[in-house]
Amino acid sequence: MDYTENLTEQEVIRREKLKELKEKGVDPFGQKFTRTHTTIQIRDTYEAYNHDQLEEMKQEVTIAGRIMRKRDQGKAGFISIQDRDSNIQVYVRKDMIGEEAFEIFKLGDLGDIVGITGLVFRTKTDELTIKATKYTHLTKALRPLPDKWSGLQDKEEARRRRYVDLIVNEEARRIAKLRPRIIREIQNFFDSRGFIEVETPVLQPILGGAAARPFVTHHNTLDMDFYLRIATELPLKRLIVGGLEAVYEIGRLFRNEGMSAKHNPEFTTIEAYLAYSDMEGMMDLVEDTLSTVCMNVLGTYDITYGEKQISLAPGFRRVSMVDSIKEVTGVDFLEITDIEQARQIAKEKHIKVEKHHGIGHIIQSFFDEFVEPTIVQPTFVYGHPLEVSPLAKKNDENPRFTDRFELFIDAREYANAFSELNDPIDQRERFMDQLKEKELGNVEANEMDVDFVEALEYGMPPTGGLGIGIDRFIMLIANVNNIRDVLLFPHMKHK
Repeated sequence: MDYTENLTEQEVIRREKLKELKEKGVDPFGQKFTRTHTTIQIRDTYEAYNHDQLEEMKQEVTIAGRIMRKRDQGKAGFISIQDRDSNIQVYVRKDMIGEEAFEIFKLGDLGDIVGITGLVFRTKTDELTIKATKYTHLTKALRPLPDKWSGLQDKEEARRRRYVDLIVNEEARRIAKLRPRIIREIQNFFDSRGFIEVETPVLQPILGGAAARPFVTHHNTLDMDFYLRIATELPLKRLIVGGLEAVYEIGRLFRNEGMSAKHNPEFTTIEAYLAYSDMEGMMDLVEDTLSTVCMNVLGTYDITYGEKQISLAPGFRRVSMVDSIKEVTGVDFLEITDIEQARQIAKEKHIKVEKHHGIGHIIQSFFDEFVEPTIVQPTFVYGHPLEVSPLAKKNDENPRFTDRFELFIDAREYANAFSELNDPIDQRERFMDQLKEKELGNVEANEMDVDFVEALEYGMPPTGGLGIGIDRFIMLIANVNNIRDVLLFPHMKHK
């Protein structure tokens, strides 16, 4: 079968040009090429000079990149070359580069990758340009780029073919470069405060550290099932037991759950643990992290997100979960201690109650349904019910609740943190309660981690721990409303 039979006319023409290049002794897919400059270096260095100054300097440069525009004019032509950072115009004349090279130039298509050596000058329209003295073909593009004006209009196709999106979409390149800068600032923040960056296993034999449905895989040599980690929490707390005192990990987590504009099954978080701290200390640390990184990256605390103005200036609002529910619905769960009464109120408010739900689960459902959608500015919501917080310390004043908080911005959770449970007896009981929930059908319940309980029996100091969703934070900083657009390779359904 001839694989070329389904090619478009443009793809056939490009393959014919590929043959012509070979006939001229040119390797269509090139060799090593040494650049002296990138386009942004040329702009930064020579933008300040006028036409006469550049003519006098006769500054030679060598660049490489992709042809994004091309305009032939008989014995001369203009092309626009794009590299990673920017683009620049190149003026190509037959009498400057020679007849053979000019024939190769004429075979060039949009999308081809070429090398240019030439002199920096300004055109009559004052545009900074390179006057080519040498033209080198490097790579033949066998597929045409999307139309330069419309780009990849289909968002799904852009995410599926990110390599094309990056070529034609300046916004995609902006986000791709912004993401590592944000992550580096987060690392710098924690490094500067004495935290040790560590790595913990992605494959874990026991499900724990969060409430989530896992991906399961099998280890052939050990003949054991493993989970792709849903959290880094339990290994990191073992390191606090071991005396490292302040640790963090930026890493991928995996949750076998729904996909949406806010959720990807594979995502990035930072988890950090600090000995001798607590929930209040973690509030301060989360606030400092996000406000400092925002200022260092954007130069301001004020963010435009969609049509909303959001401030990450220090001083985030702090409110208890039950108080926030009372503010919005009038229901005071501090006064409700009977499960049947709670179920009745839930029914009246059309809140679905599962058979494994206690009052704490109902409180969480009320918050999710009625309060979370109303939050816009950064808000710490603390005092989560015991039933939904198996790894957090009980509150001293009311043991129905824990010293745990979540940070919400514009109706999305950005961070989760608490005073860590360091009582091994209490922890074992919580794990037992989780096993009971599992039996009643809660597929997200934790399993019994005997080794973790034994680690706590060696003594873990009072500790504060936090987790921040890095993808969502990047969405906020970059003003992007879909998580797939801050991931270079998001998970996608088959075509």
